[in-house]
Amino acid sequence: MSDKEMITTTVEEIKELVTDKEQVAEIVELHETDVLNTFGNTSDFEAVQRFAKALSKSDVVPEAYRDNIPNCMVAIDMANRMGLTPFMVMQNLYIVKGKPSWSGQACRALIENDGRYTNITTVYIGEKGTDGWGCYLQAETKSTGKLVKGPTVDIAMAKKEGWYSKKDKYGNETSKWQSMPELMLAYRAAAFFARVYCPSAMMGFQTVEEVTDIANAEKLRKTNNITSDILGGT
Repeated sequence: MSDKEMITTTVEEIKELVTDKEQVAEIVELHETDVLNTFGNTSDFEAVQRFAKALSKSDVVPEAYRDNIPNCMVAIDMANRMGLTPFMVMQNLYIVKGKPSWSGQACRALIENDGRYTNITTVYIGEKGTDGWGCYLQAETKSTGKLVKGPTVDIAMAKKEGWYSKKDKYGNETSKWQSMPELMLAYRAAAFFARVYCPSAMMGFQTVEEVTDIANAEKLRKTNNITSDILGGT
């Protein structure tokens, strides 16, 4: 199953997740409705609110949305605007450092769902285990067949930007860049491609990995500056 297929939920699948017959009828009606203007008029707002109430009672939605109608309404509105299903948004949108962020695996699916590209491939370069090892995402535009390549991400970049190392309070290394570098390279390459060639697919949000890495790099820089100031003053 492709990434794009994984983000498509049918009405039949929703019926299996929500048992209340009245709620199912409302959800089916919404699925058959044109794009809703959730916060633009009262009738659409009320319709989405009923849908959100139904979803908030489901055991399969993430904890952040369970019994939380406002969060469900935001997810439904985003899904509606992006042409996705609410379940895809709920399963892949997290709050990290106070910012809504997509999961790394969702980024590739969002690019496919954008609809402008085909033959999307992650291309690895360099020698594995070296700083030159990296990858980029490439794809063909459906309209012209032109091959486009996203920015290259490699281990050297990860180290330079401060993403590569992350230690807990006991000094233990916890960075996924060291435990699963191939996956992290692919996630970041997909995010970079989306930023350049289809920014609307991300709705302006970063990925979870980007937010975490940036926060860690900033923390490391502050620590180094404080250390430098202390040493410089002695």
